[in-house]
Amino acid sequence: MSSSSKTKETPTRASVPTAAPAPFAGGRPGSISLRGVSQIYGNGADKVTAVGPVDLEVEPGEFLVLVGASGCGKSTLLRLIAGFEQPAEGDVEISGGTAIPGTTAGVVFQQPRLFPWRTVGGNVDLALKYAGVPKDQRPARRRELLERVGLVDVDKRRIWEISGGQQQRVAIARALAAETSLLLLDEPFAALDALTRERLQNDLRTVSVELGRTNVFVTHSAEEAAFLGTRIVVLTKRPGRIALDISSPIPRTGLSAEELRDSPEYTVLRTQVHEAIKGAAE
Repeated sequence: MSSSSKTKETPTRASVPTAAPAPFAGGRPGSISLRGVSQIYGNGADKVTAVGPVDLEVEPGEFLVLVGASGCGKSTLLRLIAGFEQPAEGDVEISGGTAIPGTTAGVVFQQPRLFPWRTVGGNVDLALKYAGVPKDQRPARRRELLERVGLVDVDKRRIWEISGGQQQRVAIARALAAETSLLLLDEPFAALDALTRERLQNDLRTVSVELGRTNVFVTHSAEEAAFLGTRIVVLTKRPGRIALDISSPIPRTGLSAEELRDSPEYTVLRTQVHEAIKGAAE
């Protein structure tokens, strides 16, 4: 991939200045490297810089949350990481190579995007087929995936026969079908009611710990960011740049969801992220 000739600014962690950019993450599965990445839409008078420049290094196994006000470029960055778009400037490396849509990462969107003419199990089976899982191994793998997202004995039900929250669980199971080291989630719980959203947050946090994959999660919610992330990046208003890059002090294991939400560490982190979002949007 081409490299940018411009001088780059390196984002800081928890507002502590750093020196020159670190080297690429070395091709380790699940690593993400963004160097001087910008995305521009339109031409001439209609040209708009949506995001950038952004420099970001993500270690394998991190749960990175991209958070900010609407229009700050969160989803644009996710599309660049997924390989759905190519940057106007800069370089994107995923696991040391080029992002390939549908291959280098599993993706969960805000809407489930399931096939309504297929059953729940049929949707998962199709994902397993494209992931190269042999046909005789798919039933066992399907059961494992549906159990992992809390769906038991629903594989023969039609998509319209299950709730919105259950549909999103199917979408997550489908994204987990491929043995990728990276899972990307673009506001997957935004359209759900508060109780269902909280339950799915709990489930996703548990699954992320069990699987150890790198996760990149887009949201506009400080509460969701503080609950899910091992690392939180707040973006400024357009063009989106990094306003805050902070690691979570909350342990990934040893706390129930209720204990986490009641902890002083969560309260402090949520407040810090909320204030950063407000400041970055001004």
